[in-house]
Amino acid sequence: MTDFCATQGLLTLEQALAQISDNLPENNAYERLSLKNSLNRITFTDITSGINIPSFRNSSMDGYALQSHDQQKDTLKVVGTSWAGKPFTRAVNEGECIRIFTGAYVPDDCDCVVMQENVSRIEETIKISAWPKQEENIRNIADDTQKGQVLLTKGKQLKPADIGLLAACGIADVAVYKAITVGFFSTGDELVSMGSQLKLGQIFDSNRYTLHALLTEAGVTPVDMGVIPDNPSAVEAALLSASRDCDVIITTGGVSVGEADFITDVLEKIGTVDLWKIAIKPGKPLVFGHIDKAAFFGLPGNPVSVMVTFQQIVIPALQKMMGYKKLQQAVTLQARTTETIKKQPGRIEFQRGLVENNKGELIVRSTGGQGSHMLSSMSKANCLIVLDQTSGDVEKGQYVSIQLLGKNI
Repeated sequence: MTDFCATQGLLTLEQALAQISDNLPENNAYERLSLKNSLNRITFTDITSGINIPSFRNSSMDGYALQSHDQQKDTLKVVGTSWAGKPFTRAVNEGECIRIFTGAYVPDDCDCVVMQENVSRIEETIKISAWPKQEENIRNIADDTQKGQVLLTKGKQLKPADIGLLAACGIADVAVYKAITVGFFSTGDELVSMGSQLKLGQIFDSNRYTLHALLTEAGVTPVDMGVIPDNPSAVEAALLSASRDCDVIITTGGVSVGEADFITDVLEKIGTVDLWKIAIKPGKPLVFGHIDKAAFFGLPGNPVSVMVTFQQIVIPALQKMMGYKKLQQAVTLQARTTETIKKQPGRIEFQRGLVENNKGELIVRSTGGQGSHMLSSMSKANCLIVLDQTSGDVEKGQYVSIQLLGKNI
């Protein structure tokens, strides 16, 4: 059986992503932030080191620094101590050694460090049971990072290890792409905000809460514009207001072909419609366009459609506008199905699934009903089962592609 909602001539997901990417505005603005405020931000330029790391020879062990050619001697005389931050700077002569601690300066006279577990000490002399090799247990100058070396390239998202690396090099602040602002609102006379009493035919507006969480997780600045009624003038006013203050505008609902769906008509009036409808399930009626310099995404109204289209289409667009040099692809794996999965050819389909590690093999099953209104099945899911546009039913035991939604399985 064919998917009757798969209209002929619809763009594939890949075609839609390419078309959207080609029509996104450039982000050339930046700001300088302290390291503590720069987590997950995107570097605006290459960042180079002004120093060597380490900047001096130091010990990787607690033990004794000495000269390797002294191994013919039965004992060595301890002539001092090199502490981390309090270096020993006098000469270490033949037959001598110094007590040393991890990270402490190794004098030029010494060419190795013996770990303390291989040493017996009697007063101010030591006897070594296992001699180290030359340069053993010594961290040499610049063996981690060289002065002038590029630490991070432009377009890199700053992770905790990156921030630690910059701090180790004495870099206190960093130039990052200016955060983009995303205005969003829901449309629909049936939608009611939290705290109101539901009347017959009304539902709580979950999409704005979902979008706020998704946008926050994506690292952009969300601006919640509330619920806009199904009225062309109200929709037009909201879009024009958002276009003046936001880099991106996202709406949910009002993009289909019903008599109360005004988004596409209003967008054509005050901006441009660059794309409407793609071969994806859920999420076929997605709209992409522009209002002045603001990019616009009109997402379907059903809650699961909002999440799927955001993850598959909006996230790559936001990442490009945020300055990512390389877009962060969803982790895609292969898993064996534990049940038959129903699918009609015609559109790429994203079904909600639960994947588990079964003795080293990934197995996946459906979370239940796949209706685009069923947010509970999305809450249960830890992956999306990705079914090709041309595929039909998938039999039990076959392998399918999955995209992980959580950090662990």
